[in-house]
Amino acid sequence: MAEVLDAVDAKILDLIQHDAGLSVAEIAERVGLSSSPCWRRIKRLEDAGVIQRRVTLLDSEKLGLAFEVFAEVKLSLPTKENLEAFERAVEGWPEVAQCATVTGGMDYVLRVITRDMHAFDDFLRDRLLSLGLVSNVESRIVIRNVKRSTAVPLGLVSPWLSAAG
Repeated sequence: MAEVLDAVDAKILDLIQHDAGLSVAEIAERVGLSSSPCWRRIKRLEDAGVIQRRVTLLDSEKLGLAFEVFAEVKLSLPTKENLEAFERAVEGWPEVAQCATVTGGMDYVLRVITRDMHAFDDFLRDRLLSLGLVSNVESRIVIRNVKRSTAVPLGLVSPWLSAAG
C-alpha cells in the first residue's frame, strides 16, 4: 500500500492517528481539500486496511489501573497447537493490553495492566500459569513510562512522507 500513498494521504493519516476525533471537515481544512475528496481518501485508506480502527485512549491511572508489567513468557513445549492455544487464551484476557511473539529465549512478551501487585499475582496464578502451557515467566514492573505512543512513524514509509508531520 505504501506505493499509492501521497503527501496528502500521509497528512491525513498523521492527523487521524494523533486525534481520531477530528471531523472530516477539520481534516480537510488542515490538508487543503474540500470535505468530499478528503472523505473519499479516508474511506480508501480504511478499505485498504491502512486505517484499521479509531479508538479513544484512556488514562489507566485515573481509572485505578496503574500497575503495568511486561511479562516474558516461555511455553513448556512451543508446538503449533500450544502456540495457538496460548494465543486464543490471551485474546480473552482483558488484563493483556498487548501480546507479541518474540525472538530469543522467550516465546511471548505481554503488556499486562492491573490494579496492583495482588491483581497481577491473581492474573499469573489464575490465568497464565493455570493454562498448563507455560514453563517460565519473567516479569518487569513498569516504574514510569518515559514514552508511550500509538503513532506509526510515517516518516519511515518514504522520505517525502516525513514532511507530512
